[in-house]
Amino acid sequence: MQNDLGHYRRNYQKSELIETNVPDNPMQLFQTWFYEVEQFGGVEEANAMTVSTIGLDGFPKNRVVLLKKYTYEGFIFYTNYNSEKGKAIAANPNICLSFFWPNLERQVIIKGIAEKVSENLSDGYFESRPDGSKLGAIVSDQSEVIENRSVLEQKLKELESELKGKEIERPSYWGGYIVKPESIEFWQGRPNRLHDRLRYTLQKDYSWKIERLAP
Repeated sequence: MQNDLGHYRRNYQKSELIETNVPDNPMQLFQTWFYEVEQFGGVEEANAMTVSTIGLDGFPKNRVVLLKKYTYEGFIFYTNYNSEKGKAIAANPNICLSFFWPNLERQVIIKGIAEKVSENLSDGYFESRPDGSKLGAIVSDQSEVIENRSVLEQKLKELESELKGKEIERPSYWGGYIVKPESIEFWQGRPNRLHDRLRYTLQKDYSWKIERLAP
């Protein structure tokens, strides 16, 4: 099989990214970009991000996860702690997050350290989920090999019966991570492939160093 994709190209020209027009803190710029992406439209889930980890087998692995909260401290998502990504983070908490927003020709790449959020925060988010999502989190031994889909459906049916009319509590193996950024790169598409790339790097005094990277 051969499929040449060399003709897939477009000229980026929707915006620019200039040092004199950006804030000192990258989280402020992220908030602005996220708001603009939502307002511009054309992206169904602006909070969809790629989470990259180094697995126990030594290989990097990417998967798309939904960002659930961001603060000046970092980026928060939720998962099964016993999943493949959870085990990878336990062994090596250095991970990468990335967002691609084609509607505004933008990318954001975040390198940071992942750590579990407080149990109270995980409890609060779990409680906000629909019952079906709560039950799904309990039923699924995420990343484990299963015989077929019927196994999951049967477990769900049994659990629905067992917990009918009862409070569905968060399992201890499910919760949130916060990724505290060490560097955040903002990429803005520009004409002739001379894209704008600004990288914020956290300094020892917790200020941010801003550098322009060649495209």
